[in-house]
Amino acid sequence: MSMFLSGTDAQKDRYLRQLCEGKKLGAWALTEPNAGSDAAHIRTTATHEGDSWVLNGSKMWITNGSFADVLVVFAANDRSLGARGGVTAFIVEKDFPGFKVGKVEPKMGLRASHTASLFFEDCRVPQENVLGQVGAGFATAMQTLDIGRCGLGASSLGAAKEAYELSVKYAIERQQFGRAMADFQAIQFKLADMAVKIYAMEQMVYDCAKKVDRGENATLESSMVKLFCTEAASQIIDEAIQIHGGMGFSRELPLERMYRDARVTRIFEGTNEIQRHVIASELLKRAGHKIKLY
Repeated sequence: MSMFLSGTDAQKDRYLRQLCEGKKLGAWALTEPNAGSDAAHIRTTATHEGDSWVLNGSKMWITNGSFADVLVVFAANDRSLGARGGVTAFIVEKDFPGFKVGKVEPKMGLRASHTASLFFEDCRVPQENVLGQVGAGFATAMQTLDIGRCGLGASSLGAAKEAYELSVKYAIERQQFGRAMADFQAIQFKLADMAVKIYAMEQMVYDCAKKVDRGENATLESSMVKLFCTEAASQIIDEAIQIHGGMGFSRELPLERMYRDARVTRIFEGTNEIQRHVIASELLKRAGHKIKLY
């Protein structure tokens, strides 16, 4: 998405076309060991030397990082400037000298998705692989996250719907005390609460997606979607496990995997604590007040 937002025609033709066709796989490298939520203070450096840039540093928690052919990497061209002119995005190919892949993380969930550490040791990147303007990388990263957070809300919605549908089916089929579990008010109320949350999630996701599709600023809405939908999905999956009882806890059904997979959604694409900060900042900014950072 960063390449779509900030790439030149030549970059899109060379890389984005093959990524869209599935001929190449991509990764997005922003997070570092000491710069997760505080993404503006990344320590990977980019030094301009002649007709290229030299990257030094490391990244972690990078999805697809272990096998990606092309990576969008964010590095500090001037640490003193921070988010305002000090971060640049680069297109890095896996075969560039100085690029190395570290370990693949063993995770609680999303085990089918590789998450790896990356290392850059005098990794030389051609000038034509600067993505967007020098110093404008942080803005590109935030625009990308706005869109990604909306997408994460959509995936959370899908997981919640699946958990709900499994629960309805099980409640109707499962017999207890001589009748279907669906006849018990306690189960009915759980299903009702799940359905209400799903309806709210759906409206939020589609409203945000419309703004994104129209090219409008959706920073506030995407953070709201990410916050609400990831938390609601976890609650719905948890209730689905409760409805299924012991079977919900068993690996025979997909709910225990869904439960583990859903947990990280409140962490990546910006933690939900960060989403609350973004939402408050946007609301107060619209009211004419700028938050003073500590």
